Amino acid sequence: MKPRQRDLRVAPLHDGVPRGIYLLPNLVTSMGLFCGIFSIVQTMQGAYYNAALAILVAHIFDGLDGRIARMTNSTSRFGIEYDSLCDLVSFGVAPGLLIYKWALVPWGVWGWTAISLYVICSAIRLARFNILVGRIDSNYFMGLPVPASATMLASVVLMYRYVGRSGLPAKHVTLLLLTWSLALLMVSSIKYPSFKNLKLHSRQPISRFVVLVLLLSVAVAAYQAFLFAGMSLYVASGPALWLWSQWHPSKEAPMAASAEVDGDEGERDERGHGGIA
Repeated sequence: MKPRQRDLRVAPLHDGVPRGIYLLPNLVTSMGLFCGIFSIVQTMQGAYYNAALAILVAHIFDGLDGRIARMTNSTSRFGIEYDSLCDLVSFGVAPGLLIYKWALVPWGVWGWTAISLYVICSAIRLARFNILVGRIDSNYFMGLPVPASATMLASVVLMYRYVGRSGLPAKHVTLLLLTWSLALLMVSSIKYPSFKNLKLHSRQPISRFVVLVLLLSVAVAAYQAFLFAGMSLYVASGPALWLWSQWHPSKEAPMAASAEVDGDEGERDERGHGGIA
């Protein structure tokens, strides 16, 4: 009796592959990508203020898609990968082009190589985020998140407008160094707070509510300055926490592995559909 030969034919592509996609979360992700493309168009037309605002709106959509996917139980691998690609455009290419056209053109080769480094580091940061999910403490990000880095650059543009310098700023080394610094912070091992475990839905002291209302009032009255100050503090918090850990070493590493990734490196976060990378 002859042994049965194994059938090595490749199965049709549709076999075992889910047909269709979840519309709502991916539509929200697409709106973030739309904002990124709109920012690029506005930058090319010299409307730098509008380009910066579009990046901020893209950040809002980026925070919503994952939450909507969790609420509607519509997480998918497609949504995960699609979200990463959209983030690279909205928070890598768009802010890189914005800061180049707005401030770094006078630097010549130093300017465009700086934004090249920024975009490359954004791509590396997004890829590394996919791999490290589940292996590090969810209270922290390893490296500066890409949307936070993009928002920092956008807030600089808005702040210049707020203080009365709406045109192209003077060729200043600070803007060049800021772009390099943000790029390197994204791919560093410096920890940043993730604020994922904030329990705003639980009962809180009334004093905290008053403080939040006060901060909201300030944000409405002077959102450019509020955003710039907030992002500056967040970007600086990573190196500050690192220096603190060097001076006061802890017995327990806050980035200790909390769970091992079981084969699927693409499971981004526990919500499964993108997020802050």
